[in-house]
Amino acid sequence: MKRFVIALLISIGLTPFANAFDYVAGYKDWAVYRDTVNGEAVCYATTRANDKSPKSANHGDVVFFVTYFRNSSLPQASLRVSFNLREDRPASAIISRNSWNMYAVRNEIFANNEDESAIANALRRGSDLKIEAISERNTSVAYHFSLSGSSNAIDKAKELCG
Repeated sequence: MKRFVIALLISIGLTPFANAFDYVAGYKDWAVYRDTVNGEAVCYATTRANDKSPKSANHGDVVFFVTYFRNSSLPQASLRVSFNLREDRPASAIISRNSWNMYAVRNEIFANNEDESAIANALRRGSDLKIEAISERNTSVAYHFSLSGSSNAIDKAKELCG
């Protein structure tokens, strides 16, 4: 079901950059947004990269999400960039001493279903998130995100839609 929702959102161009989303609250470096897709509530805890590597690349907007869909109890951890990523190479999420492989679909990276809850829990407790991936042009990219406010933002998104 989750892959269907992802494909649907990508195919109709719905992203948390759309202006139609309702801002709910801000928690330090994180914000919470709510939307309705096909009558179902969708809530996002989001944060923007505070460091992008390599410095010489034009990364554009880089946003990390923890998304809750009304019809699923699992959070969905993902990253969105403004360029395509290599789908044949795994990306990784690193929080404290924990690391998880993620997969790319065009310009987004998603956590595997079995890792979603562990990643969300680590985001609540950690201080820094690092995402590493390879662009379609074979450039290794890395992004750092502050986790200040992540616990409250993730909890609020879950409360609204989880």
